[in-house]
Amino acid sequence: MLENYLPVLIFLALATLLAAVLLGLGAILGRLGARHRNDAEKLSAYECGFEAFEDNRGRFDVRYYLVAILFIVFDLEIAFLFPWAVSLNATGRFGIGVMGVFLAVLVVGFIYEWKKGALEWD
Repeated sequence: MLENYLPVLIFLALATLLAAVLLGLGAILGRLGARHRNDAEKLSAYECGFEAFEDNRGRFDVRYYLVAILFIVFDLEIAFLFPWAVSLNATGRFGIGVMGVFLAVLVVGFIYEWKKGALEWD
């Protein structure tokens, strides 16, 4: 039984060893190569090119999350177009019809969100 898992165990051991060596090497070279100073400028919070003007635990507007979720949904749905385009020769007219229905549902959903004002940012 061990013979079946031996290559996997060797691979895991080598991967762990390699990760440890690379992390240790990075830490050593980081301390030797550059001056390791932690001054106030290096430890200060950096956000979009200017100092933070609010507490970072403040509440976000729910519209931010709504726009982010809508972007993810539409981005993933558009990602379905790539495999469809690759297999278009195999699917033929049926594939074009199915993708037409899919895109129609996508456009109807987008128009609904637009009319509801989900994409407004006042």
